[in-house]
This record gives sequence, structure tokens and C-alpha cells, in this order.
Amino acid sequence: MIWQLTSYWTSLVTPLIFSLLLQPPLTQLSIITQPNIVLLMADDLGIGDVGCYGNDTIRTPNIDQLAKEGVKLTQHIAAAPLCTPSRAAFLTGRYPIRSGMDAINNYRVIFWNGGSGGLPPNETTFAKILQQQGYSTGLIGKWHQGVNCESRNDHCHHPLNHGFDYFYGMPFTLISDCQPNETPEMDRAFRRKLWLSTQMIGLVTLTAALGRLTGLISVRWKMLICLAGFSLLFFISWFSSYGFVRYWNCIMMRNHEVTEQPMVTDRTTSLILRESISFIERNKHKPFLLFLSFLHSHTPLLTTEKFLGRSHHGLYGDNVEEMDWMVGQVLEVIDKEGLKNTTLVYFASDHGGWLERQEGKRQLGGWNGIYRGGKAMGGWEGGIRVPGIFRWPGVLPAATVIDEPTSLMDIYPTVVHLAGGVLPQDRVIDGRDLMPLLRGTVEHSEHEFLFHYCGIHLHAVRWHQKDSGAIWKAHYVTPVFRPLGAGACYDRGFCPCFGEGVTHHDPPLLFDLSRDPSEAKPLSPDTEPLFDTVIRKMGRAIEEHRRTLTPVPEQLSVYNVVWKPWLQPCCGTFPFCWCDKEGDNKLANL
Repeated sequence: MIWQLTSYWTSLVTPLIFSLLLQPPLTQLSIITQPNIVLLMADDLGIGDVGCYGNDTIRTPNIDQLAKEGVKLTQHIAAAPLCTPSRAAFLTGRYPIRSGMDAINNYRVIFWNGGSGGLPPNETTFAKILQQQGYSTGLIGKWHQGVNCESRNDHCHHPLNHGFDYFYGMPFTLISDCQPNETPEMDRAFRRKLWLSTQMIGLVTLTAALGRLTGLISVRWKMLICLAGFSLLFFISWFSSYGFVRYWNCIMMRNHEVTEQPMVTDRTTSLILRESISFIERNKHKPFLLFLSFLHSHTPLLTTEKFLGRSHHGLYGDNVEEMDWMVGQVLEVIDKEGLKNTTLVYFASDHGGWLERQEGKRQLGGWNGIYRGGKAMGGWEGGIRVPGIFRWPGVLPAATVIDEPTSLMDIYPTVVHLAGGVLPQDRVIDGRDLMPLLRGTVEHSEHEFLFHYCGIHLHAVRWHQKDSGAIWKAHYVTPVFRPLGAGACYDRGFCPCFGEGVTHHDPPLLFDLSRDPSEAKPLSPDTEPLFDTVIRKMGRAIEEHRRTLTPVPEQLSVYNVVWKPWLQPCCGTFPFCWCDKEGDNKLANL
């Protein structure tokens, strides 16, 4: 009897022991714990600039290796074709129109460090939720979401007010003005308006002063002083936009402290890489979030000497290859510290390549592959379809390609859920958790519709008809551009979102991206039997989407965009803002 019982229990326990022995290693189960998260975002990189997406003239072995070891998305879509709104959507998981971070005018990005617009303090970024879940959170590189609201030191839009424990980088973005030998990039029309405003206020001040002195006009001295002050501030603003943009916008910060004003561009790459590696090394013993927001591959294409002339695609290719090397250095430290199997790595670009950026016959912007259009071009694929690569050994399958519509906004719910956090319940979150799709437990993306804005103007809508596999896209508005290559607004610098520079389509231009990803041949009721049905379906989706929108303060209004001296970050006594606090630091040999 005892022998029979023993045999019985052995028959039950033995398979259990074997099943436990055959369980996957801890890294495969770590999806329910808190993995480290490293988010790598390029600036203005075209989807066609990366080897694993078809480029054969620019070498990107480290990014390509990520794709070999993980999952590559072929329909990864930015929520906007420009830096500020796209990054706001990435950080919040929400269309930028919901936070007021898309333009109502022609100023479609944060224009000055000294402006008052930016990511609102009441927005909850994924960094803030991960911080609450015990993560060490760091942002290295580009921010471009504003700094201050009402005073120089309130830091209401600053990364440290949005969930990041540590920040090192540019609160603004790279522009050609940051290089003394480059042609200024800041908007000339903006400078003209400043100059006209300066002249008008100065004339009013002078007239009032003369009237007061002669007794012809009754004006209080306090009013005169106020007018004179405004005149002086507008003059400084106009003057700075010509000669001192570099001092106001091209600065580096560590947390709240300005460390370089202006930045020393020759060492920026080394400093950003050093800070990224240091952040990983000092936070390796607890869960961490690192958002490495590259200054590459935005003009003026800061490239160190050892990478100049190495590519077959000029200075732009050199710059992309240097960024790929930086990616390799970050991956190397992750491997060296034994963090590879407990770290989710993600690589993407904030939007498509800038087609208009040229110097003579030299192309300084990116290449968007087979896709039409580029940066700032409303809903055209070339401006919003970007690289999207995930690696997490033991959890995500290797060498996998997913051809389903996904969004940069999806990173928000994905990392929040991985960290054990809860999505905000008091607002609409437009992103969707990608883990089921990435792991292969579901076949289709959760997105049925994606809306493509240009500023606050809805330009296009995408409908993923999952039962048929069709991916319909309707353009209601498109920018007018000359058909050079993929097409660009060379005479404007950026394509506009409204006015004479756009065309309204009625009926809309309709494409099936599953058959025509280049958006080369618009369909019509004569060529597509489902034309009217698809357009009606999209119309109802737009109505439902618009019902979810609520009015919010416009962060990119003229008032919020204009430079305000009292908000300007400064490392000295304003306006004498010059410093180099990194000059005495010895850089590691990277």
C-alpha cells in the first residue's frame, strides 16, 4: 500500500518537477516585473535612412542588429510631422491637439527657450508614472517642450517637472544658428514682425514722451516708463534674433542649471554619450528609464571629425553613421552590465526626413524611402512613417517583422503597463499597449483609425479594415509642393497647414496603402467600388473623434511662442548670459 501511494505521488510530482525545470529563464517571465527601459529617438531621421529599412548607402549596423534581435515595425506612425507636437504626443500618449501642443498659426514648434508655451504641467508623461513606480528616470539630449511659464525659475515645462529625475541636454533643439559659420535658420518673417513691433512701440513711446514734455498730451510718467520698457524689450528681442539667437536658444542644461551658454558644439556628442552611459551605470541596481533623445540627425548635423567623410551620403550620412555608433555604445554598456535580458530597448525617429534642407546641390535632410512627402507635410506618409524597433531578449521574438499600424503614442501605455503603473483615468489616452502584438499573442494592432493632423487642422485619416487587410487612407487637405523627388515646399522652408499653400479635396484623395504605400495613384468611385462606403465610414470616425476633443489653452499661440526676456534661461546676470561650466571637465575617451 505504501509502495502504491509512493508510486502514485511520484507519478504526479515527477512531471511537475520536469515542467518547472523546463520553464523559461527569469527574463522570459520578467514581463510581470519592472524591466529597464531605454528609449532611443533620432531627430528628423527618415525611414529610408536605416539599413534594415532598405538603405544601402548609409551603414547602420547597430540599429540593424537591434532589428535582428527583436521586432521591426513597418507601419510605425508619428502623431505629427514636426518635432514639438510629435514629441508631446510621444510623452503623453495623446494627440498633441489634446494638450494644446499643436499650432493654430504658422509657428508650429517651440520657437524660443524664453517663450511661455510648452507641455502643460497638468499633462502626465510616462516618465511621471514610472517615477511613481520607483523607476530612476533620465532624459539625455533634446527636449523642445518648453522651459518656463511666468518667471525665469518656475521651470513649469522643464523635464524635471514632467517626471524625469535627471536631465542633461538641450531644452530647445538644434538649429543652424547654433553654428557660427552656418546660415541662420530662425524664421525671417518672425524677425520682421519683431522689428515692426519694435518700431511701432518705439514710435508710440517717443510721441507720448514728446507730448508729455510739450504739454500737448496728458500721459503719466509710469505709462511712459512702461512703454519705454516694452520698446527696449522688443528691441532686444529683435536684435537677439539676428545676432544672439545662439546665446538664447543654443544652450545646454544639467537639471535646472545652465552649463553652456552658448553650447560648445564640438563636444556635444561626447558629452551626451558620456551622460547616457553614466546614467545607466549608476542606476543599474534598480529599474530605470533612459530616454536618449539624440540631437542627430537634425541640421546643422553636428558630426565629430572621426566620422566626417566616412559615408557614401555626404555629411548627412556621416551624421547618421555616428548616431548608429552611439547606439552601439549604449547597447555595449547594457551588455557589459549584464542588463541585456532585463532591458527593453526601443529605437524610433520623431518624424520623417526634411526634404527642403539643402545647401546648393547637397542634401542635408533625410530620405523617406518609397514614401511620399516629408517633415511638416501634413498627412503624407514620408513625414509620419518612421522606424520602430523593439528588443527584449527572452520576451520578444527575434528577427520578427510586424506590418500593422502602430503609433509613437503606443509607447506610453506599453511602458506604463510594464512598470506596473495605471493609465490616467481622467483623460483620453490615444496610444495602445503594444506588448500583445510584439509578443505575437494577437494578430492585429488595436488601432482601427489613426488621425493625421497638421497643426490643429485634420489633414488625413487612416482606417485599418482588419477583416480584409486593407489600410485605407483619405487626404482631405494636402500641402502644395513642387514634385521634386518625393516633393517639397522649397520656396517656403516648411509646408503650411492652411491657407493658400494647401489644397482641399472634395471628394478626398483615397489610397489603399496595402496596395499603394507610396500614395502614387488616388482611387476614385470609378476605380474603387468601395470608395463611397470607405469615405462614409471615415466621416463617422472623424465625428466620433471630434466629440472626444475638449478646448485647452493653445501652447503655440503667438503670445506663447514670442520670446520673453524675463523667461530666458541664463547662467549669469541677464542679459550677460555667457558661461562654460563643462570646460574644465575632462571627457572620457569615448
